[in-house]
Amino acid sequence: MSALDVQDFIQQNRATAQQVETFRGYWESDKHWEARREFILRNMSDFETDRLDHLLSLSMVWANNVFMGCRYSAALLEKVKEMAEGIVVEDAPVFKTRDEIIKSQQVGCLG
Repeated sequence: MSALDVQDFIQQNRATAQQVETFRGYWESDKHWEARREFILRNMSDFETDRLDHLLSLSMVWANNVFMGCRYSAALLEKVKEMAEGIVVEDAPVFKTRDEIIKSQQVGCLG
């Protein structure tokens, strides 16, 4: 589902779109929310209504990893990345671990 597909889906499924809008956190920027909303809409059909909270949790894990660099277990990250396959986030931040920063500084000092 591309960004255009999301817009088409929203136009054709007003009730679902309104329900999904209630899941937006007040702290989420438009960019953050649009990506997370796409994640939710892409995967909503795979979750029963009583398991929707699980989908919302997974959407937050994915968004936190992409936008804030939060780290989770390898298995969990693999799952949410698979669920988000095809979602394009333009100008996503790039995060480095402390070890990566130290390593690059050491290489700079040696070179």
